[in-house]
Amino acid sequence: GGAMRSSTMRPSRMSARASAAPSSGRRAVQFRPCIDIHKGKVKQIVGSTLRDSAGAGGSPAGASAGVSTSVSATVSPAEPVTNFETEVSASEFAGRYARDGLRGGHVIMLGADGASRAAAFEALEAYPGGLQLGGGVTADNACEYLERGASHVIVTSYVFREGALDEARLAALVEAVGKERLVLDLSCRRKEDGEYYVVTDRWQRFSELRVCEATLLELARSCDEFLVHAVDVEGKKLGMDAELIRMLGEWSPIPVTYAGGAGCVADLDAVATDGKGRVDVTVGSALDIFGGQLPYDDVVAWHNKQTETLAA
Repeated sequence: GGAMRSSTMRPSRMSARASAAPSSGRRAVQFRPCIDIHKGKVKQIVGSTLRDSAGAGGSPAGASAGVSTSVSATVSPAEPVTNFETEVSASEFAGRYARDGLRGGHVIMLGADGASRAAAFEALEAYPGGLQLGGGVTADNACEYLERGASHVIVTSYVFREGALDEARLAALVEAVGKERLVLDLSCRRKEDGEYYVVTDRWQRFSELRVCEATLLELARSCDEFLVHAVDVEGKKLGMDAELIRMLGEWSPIPVTYAGGAGCVADLDAVATDGKGRVDVTVGSALDIFGGQLPYDDVVAWHNKQTETLAA
């Protein structure tokens, strides 16, 4: 029963946020960290060069913010193109995020191999209740990830099939874990018509689902948060998609995290401003801990400043 499960879970972050926010209903913009795992190692890889590993569960939720993508007709190489790889374990990254008080980051398994699952479980164990988990999540395995310590599961490919939203699968997930433990990954790209559409299957396939106010209102009834990768700018050092950030800030009735192109503290400020204080931000390969130029410590300081500014 849902009641049984929920009794063992930590209190939802929403209640914590509500009590921390002033009466205006605003909340502090947050930096959401990430851990991308491929073959058991923490990496930042070029998402479009990633092929499905064997097994139905091999499709990831869409890699996090350091992953660059280009949708093309060329055949991916046998091995994905890697921007960054480290011997530092996933659990060490998780421990660092825990020490720095960063909640709601995402662990993404890029492939369903045993080594990646083991590394993901170690990360969840190092920071129980502090991380969301994505990558091959289905209604059948989602509960296991929550039991292992994930605060939420992140889902894309499982609920977007053949270019359309599979409402039966979404309902099955809500039934299995509860709306409050579910994050929908609405990674999207712009089409020639100027509108944004959700992309699935390694970000290669456009779905028919347009990212608009009606879509966000409808899907918010079935999940706790959205995670939105701006695939067109992701990992390409092109800067961020300000228009998408503004749309999310205006339309999303639930917390939403933007990923794609953030490279400096000014970019983080831009998300806070353009997103009207309602959009959180992920930084991936720009961070020094992932081989980039932006000091992780500066981003943590920025995160803390948001909370202090709101409290003041």
